[in-house]
Amino acid sequence: MIINIKDLKNKIIYRANYRGTKEMDELLSSFTKKYINQLKKEELTLLCNLLDYDDESLYKLNQDLPMSIKIETNKVVELFKSYKFNNK
Repeated sequence: MIINIKDLKNKIIYRANYRGTKEMDELLSSFTKKYINQLKKEELTLLCNLLDYDDESLYKLNQDLPMSIKIETNKVVELFKSYKFNNK
């Protein structure tokens, strides 16, 4: 299936904004808002794949806490790991 960049971005934005908890909605939506227009199509696909993980795993990844699963490192994962959410 061929998906254009605009549709992919819309899918990512939706998935980042509607997680399961308000905290993850805020963290992922602010991360997405900051980086989505800087990413190439391949990196957008990586971001879409990252959003497949559950909220607890993503939170632990972002906070550099021990995880029970392994998330393969790539540019988007590294950006997310280093992203610091400022709720101000």
